[in-house]
Amino acid sequence: MIRYPAVAGTFYPAEASHLQKAITSLIPPQTEKEVVRGVMVPHAGIVYSGAVAGAVYARIAFPHTFLLLGPNHYGLGSTAALVRSGTWETPLGEVEIDTELAEAILKACPLIQEDASAHREEHSLEVQLPFLQSFQQPFQMVPIIFQPLSWAECTTIARALAQAIQERGSTVVIVASTDMTHYEPHAVAAQRDQEAIDRILALDASGLYRLAAETGLSMCGYVPATIMLLACRQLGATRGQLVRYMTSGEVSGDYNRVVGYAGVLIL
Repeated sequence: MIRYPAVAGTFYPAEASHLQKAITSLIPPQTEKEVVRGVMVPHAGIVYSGAVAGAVYARIAFPHTFLLLGPNHYGLGSTAALVRSGTWETPLGEVEIDTELAEAILKACPLIQEDASAHREEHSLEVQLPFLQSFQQPFQMVPIIFQPLSWAECTTIARALAQAIQERGSTVVIVASTDMTHYEPHAVAAQRDQEAIDRILALDASGLYRLAAETGLSMCGYVPATIMLLACRQLGATRGQLVRYMTSGEVSGDYNRVVGYAGVLIL
């Protein structure tokens, strides 16, 4: 089964040569590579958030598989929806799903269900693929998107992901796809986002979850980020590192109503 792109031509260029040129311009050259357990990256149109995503991906040593976790913006399909097999297509080619890891996750966690329909229109994971493809290194991926979950559900899923990764026996990087504060003035967004970033850098998953769930922080992927932090800690991560933070105002010039973007390494 091939999953065709849903947002080519809107979130990123649909023409392969234009896309490659755009992505290349967003990736810093000659950066030192880090072995990471996870990363947090944004998922807006690449003209707005691509500089943050590019800075993160330029810093990491490529694994065998990227486990992509994102929010389900449209509420379609299962609460926690995974695609088990097949390929995802972008203008830069096809990416194969790591079926062995996907099946291990499904076996380890009944809360996660196989549901390709939930992914059909979703952009939060699709926009990561052109960045990964642009490095021209072999990799596979497993995509999972989440609707809002309880703290107990997050912890259960994180334990299952860590277990499946350990059993897989090959290198896996967990990618949490999220934008930060939505549609606040730049100064307000930056202050609110710093509170979340502080918790992420401390690997304080419960603090991040409470901040988003209880204070109304409009961080659309706080559930994927929470799960990523929990799973990475179980896999031995000890610290986070902020790569870059910016808001859409720095691109559009409109600082009155911005979206925040943060890129983080989990080591």
